[in-house]
Amino acid sequence: MPSAAEALAGLRAAEARDGALDLARRRALLDALAATLLRRAEAIAAAIDADYGGRSPEETLLAEVKLVVDAARHARSHLARWARPRRATVPFPFQPAQASEEAVPKGVVGIMAPWNYPVQLALLPAVDALAAGNRIVLKPSEATPRTAALLEALLEEALGADIARTVQGGPEVAADFAGQPWDHLVFTGGTETGRKVMAAAAARLTPLTLELGGKCPALVLPGADLGRTARAILAGKAVNAGQTCVAPDTVLLVGHERADFIAACRASGIGLPETAVVNERQAARLAALCAGARMTPLAQDGPRRRHALALAEAPPGHALHSEEIFGPVLALQPLPDLAAALGWIAARPAPLALYLFGASRPEAAQVAARTRSGAIIEGRCVEYAAFPALAFGGVGASGFGRRNGEAGFREFSTLRARVRHGRWSLSRLFDPPWTEGRRRLVRRILK
Repeated sequence: MPSAAEALAGLRAAEARDGALDLARRRALLDALAATLLRRAEAIAAAIDADYGGRSPEETLLAEVKLVVDAARHARSHLARWARPRRATVPFPFQPAQASEEAVPKGVVGIMAPWNYPVQLALLPAVDALAAGNRIVLKPSEATPRTAALLEALLEEALGADIARTVQGGPEVAADFAGQPWDHLVFTGGTETGRKVMAAAAARLTPLTLELGGKCPALVLPGADLGRTARAILAGKAVNAGQTCVAPDTVLLVGHERADFIAACRASGIGLPETAVVNERQAARLAALCAGARMTPLAQDGPRRRHALALAEAPPGHALHSEEIFGPVLALQPLPDLAAALGWIAARPAPLALYLFGASRPEAAQVAARTRSGAIIEGRCVEYAAFPALAFGGVGASGFGRRNGEAGFREFSTLRARVRHGRWSLSRLFDPPWTEGRRRLVRRILK
């Protein structure tokens, strides 16, 4: 199995031999990746199901396969416009001259993918990187080994070893991977691991994209229809059993009785997710996190680690108020008014997403002005992450950098300046040697 250093060296050699990928080659690669994903769709669903010990095949087909295929097709169809050089204004003293900016590939991009969406979160950054003309090295999560092996075969089939390579292994391999001199590094995962990745990248001055997480709040205001709101929140929470970085984490309930919201949740019919908690380690973490909280399950647990959704109410100072839940548990926090809710949000690191229900336009404007988040979404949860033209990413502790669509293309490109000077311009008056007249002219210009 090649090391990260060997994979990087192999792609640098291919880059030196074959040069940068032109637009036609990029389109062909995106087409090949989409086609291979569709051919392998059922195998992907089976691999993730086996790794999880129970993962809804429909969730996998939609969230892992279709989402990436849509992203690849979107990038392919818009690539010419994204890559078109942009003309820049030339100041009068330097005319006649032509100036422009062109987006050029960064080189070789390293991608460190997590276990919760092992295909989507490996290949969405790959789509952006390929669209920008880069080669990629993928480090899949060791927590989903069957899917990791399938990803390696899939990339070899779709892209070939001169474009993409895969490095397999556990934490030691991941640490070594983060420390390589990539031209850009992508990490998706937990905040504490993200800090370590950032430290390793800093030693190499490697540009970095971090997608982390945080406690994405669902703010339910007095104008919300509780039945519709409860269903929308639980539908987002049930996806992948809440093991989603943009899953609603805590319901901030303003102007409604907790008993009414709980009743609306029970009436929604959404209780048992189709997907299991990924492994015993995660199940034990969730159990420890919820210890001491009042739990209201919305259904009976299923077999093995297929846990029902549950509402959790915890006393002040409990870990549920500060730690990301990342599972089929939804914290419930009644608050007296919007000001208290904004205070709750401000007291915590900025999340990837803030979900808003029942807000008037002035209330929505107030939330936008007084909070920080990667996104503000009204009326539904999670689904916005599947919009291929919408920039996706965090702020502060929930990460930085953007992927998807043109934002992803820009993330993995370097803007290079191009200037072509004419034979003469007024600026040549200031070429050396400096005469007394030229010195006086400089001061005259400044006045």
